Amino acid sequence: MLRALTAIFLAIGLLFVAWSLLVMTGGRDWLAATMVTEKAPEKVAATEETPAEAPAKPDQAKAEEAKPAEPVEAKPTEAKPDSAEAENEAAEKTAAPESAAAPAETADEGAAGAAEEPAEAADNEGGGTDVDPAGNPAETAKNAEKGSLKSPYQDSYDEVAEEGHKKFMAAGCNGCHGGTGGGGMGPPLSNPVWVYGNDGDTLFRLIALGSDGLQAQGYTRKGSENVVGPMPPHGGIVKSNDDMWKIIGWIWSINPPDKSASAAE
Repeated sequence: MLRALTAIFLAIGLLFVAWSLLVMTGGRDWLAATMVTEKAPEKVAATEETPAEAPAKPDQAKAEEAKPAEPVEAKPTEAKPDSAEAENEAAEKTAAPESAAAPAETADEGAAGAAEEPAEAADNEGGGTDVDPAGNPAETAKNAEKGSLKSPYQDSYDEVAEEGHKKFMAAGCNGCHGGTGGGGMGPPLSNPVWVYGNDGDTLFRLIALGSDGLQAQGYTRKGSENVVGPMPPHGGIVKSNDDMWKIIGWIWSINPPDKSASAAE
């Protein structure tokens, strides 16, 4: 038993001595290098087989993010802004002549309107149906061309007769001609004798300007009545041209112009 223990301790001592000598002579480094060299190809092979599994290093990821994006070359077919600008310029050039023509057309229309205005003004001055309904009867009678005044109620005087009678009374015409037109200080309006005529132009001027004013415009008597005095002007009493035409409409309603003739010259 003692021998066995002695042999074991002796073997351990020899191993320790051998290991110490190996360390002192660099044998351990040679042994470690041999072991690393043998195992290195396996690690490299494993790394080459799974490149996608290796996580990217933080520095490398930052470097990749910091790289500027490569410019993308524009395709020739994508140059739409230039095409749109070219189309807009072409449209403006095409519209330019039309715009230029518009003032000319406006000028022509303005010239035509200016040419028509004198004619319309002449019509208004001359009376007819173009006379301003709100105008002053005295001014209308003075400025209108002789024989041009025409009633807008020439064919519909019965429709305004009632209203015309009210205006006849309001203007005080009944004081001389009677409330129903039977006469008094002035000649009757209901008989077939018309001293100056029964047309609208003559009656309008006679009422508005009076008999003296009517004669001053070249109108003459066609008949005679038992008249005490001349017809006084009422152009400033009757409020408007329309009122005057309605009064004449009432006179025609009791003595229609188409059923009675003017007094003989």
